[in-house]
Amino acid sequence: MALTLPAHPDPLAERLHTSGLLPELAHGLGGPFHYLLPERFDANLAAFRTALSDAGVEGRVYYAKKANKAAVFIDRCTDRGAGVDVASLGELREAMGHGVRGEDLVVTGPAKTPALLRVAAQQRALIAVDALDELDRVLTLDGPRPPRVLLRVHPPAQPNSRFGLDANDLDEAMRDCAEAQDRVRMEGFSFHLSGYDTQQRTDLAGDLIDLCLKARVLGLPADRISIGGGFAVDYVPADTWKTFLDRQQPGDYHAAKAFTATGFYPYHSPVAGADALAAVLAASPHGTGPRLADRLREAGLMLLLEPGRALLDRAGASVFTVQGVKNRDGYGIVTVDGTSLSLSEQWFNSEYLPDPQLVSTRTLPPAFAPYRACVAGASCLDSDLLTWRKIAFPAQPAIGDLLVYPNTAGYQMDSNESPFHELPLPPKVVIDHPDHTGRPRWRLDR
Repeated sequence: MALTLPAHPDPLAERLHTSGLLPELAHGLGGPFHYLLPERFDANLAAFRTALSDAGVEGRVYYAKKANKAAVFIDRCTDRGAGVDVASLGELREAMGHGVRGEDLVVTGPAKTPALLRVAAQQRALIAVDALDELDRVLTLDGPRPPRVLLRVHPPAQPNSRFGLDANDLDEAMRDCAEAQDRVRMEGFSFHLSGYDTQQRTDLAGDLIDLCLKARVLGLPADRISIGGGFAVDYVPADTWKTFLDRQQPGDYHAAKAFTATGFYPYHSPVAGADALAAVLAASPHGTGPRLADRLREAGLMLLLEPGRALLDRAGASVFTVQGVKNRDGYGIVTVDGTSLSLSEQWFNSEYLPDPQLVSTRTLPPAFAPYRACVAGASCLDSDLLTWRKIAFPAQPAIGDLLVYPNTAGYQMDSNESPFHELPLPPKVVIDHPDHTGRPRWRLDR
């Protein structure tokens, strides 16, 4: 029996899939494409802001641009007054080119280039300083106003993290900032924390509050902390996710490929998105004393956060056209017109697990049993599989049918893309639903 892992139902996406628009786009664009639903981004942003407001916390949401290159999401940030988190000069230029003000940018990433530091300082962006030598470079910048910085803290709960300043370096960095307040404005602290443990975020945020109070003794402003991203997305229901993890084995995959359960993204999360932020704010740092929200208010601190994937939940999908089907050893191999490089979970020696949906203009024949098939890319590499798992399709896919991979806007679409074989990169199509009754309209992202 084939394992299934259907994504949560999405009425907006389903309406699009039954509108007849996707086959027209596949024909007109001549290859795979991604579609984007910007109104989902708006709703997710509003939910994060509501979580801050409900907790009585002054806060600012910065969209982590690395999660998706699409211009439409930056446009939404401009229109709705959100900030943007960038980690390269190209990302900074792109954000500002779409109207984001320099003071609404936070610049993260390790060992930033001199050009990135220079432009960030000139535009009054907030720079997350990751190392002492980077702080030294910031202090040498010559401009009309001191650069704005956060000091990034190495997370004690993740000692192998390569990011941040340890306790000794932090003390030295604070002293340097205090002695050079004509050349730098140290506004607070930040951290980069892997994983989705909300209590870990609460604990480290509490530590950053203590650091702000310590920095103020030195005469530094220290009026904000950033807890980064790491807000999980809930892709699939709890029961199907548990069944999948309990039952999955090499026989469920093409070539008996073995995946470890710990290597998969946690596609079900009981606390996700803005609810995860609410949980962080409602918990007590290290399990004792006032809630984090109360501590932030008492200290007069602003909370910054940099979600990427969570702002893009259900904000897009990836569409491929079937261009061949072969039967092999009791299951099928469906080949589509793109490559696995457009589903970036392959980057982590894993795969994107939510089931792709079969969309067809033909009448699907009745199936007495699901047609099990993996999904292969159009390259000449044996390892180019979009889905190693033998998906349980409701009917055997046929040439010209579409496979729609749901909820791929967060990191999947373009983090690992490549024009291998000189195949074109899948374009991004923005879907507009002007009144939610008529046929959806579309436009290219750029």
